[in-house]
Amino acid sequence: MDFLWKRTIQVSVLALLLAGVAVADDVTDTIDEAVAAYKNGEFGKAAEDLTYALDLVKQKKGDSLKAYLPEPLSGWTAEEAKSQTAGAAMFGGGTMINRTYRKGDASVTIDIMTDSPLMQAMTAMISNPMLASSDGGELMRINREKAIVKYNKADKSGEVMLLIDKRFMITVKGNEVAKEDLIEYAKTIDVNKLKNIK
Repeated sequence: MDFLWKRTIQVSVLALLLAGVAVADDVTDTIDEAVAAYKNGEFGKAAEDLTYALDLVKQKKGDSLKAYLPEPLSGWTAEEAKSQTAGAAMFGGGTMINRTYRKGDASVTIDIMTDSPLMQAMTAMISNPMLASSDGGELMRINREKAIVKYNKADKSGEVMLLIDKRFMITVKGNEVAKEDLIEYAKTIDVNKLKNIK
């Protein structure tokens, strides 16, 4: 039991250090508290602290990803980008950033999600044309990436979904918009920069 807890802490700390983001004091402080709790036999507190430290790293990762959301198209305005992290109980966990763009009554929201188990389902959908088209979606290439485009002419609403490098799920949703606007916003996302994130 003692070995398993020690191994869990080692793996969790290593995951934090390899997360590819600058580790701030609040993260290292929480890890130190987890190690101290473990040494005192407070295994529940140690696990809680490690989970919190991982959440902090995901939050910092989300904040750093805001820069990858595009600027508004000509004639549009944009709200401030937001980020949020979800535990395993919500959508299987993960980090999401989003930004909403407006032009008159039209609105477009871009969501970028990473570190989520939902990637597997998205991969299966994009890889299978029958699944993609089963509810009105059509497959197309955007920035040389496979995308699923769904659009309702009557409602002037729709969405574009892309999976980048099996790590980032991008959804571009719009209301009171033309299909071309949705596709244009999807094109403004620099997928190569996302691929280069370590």
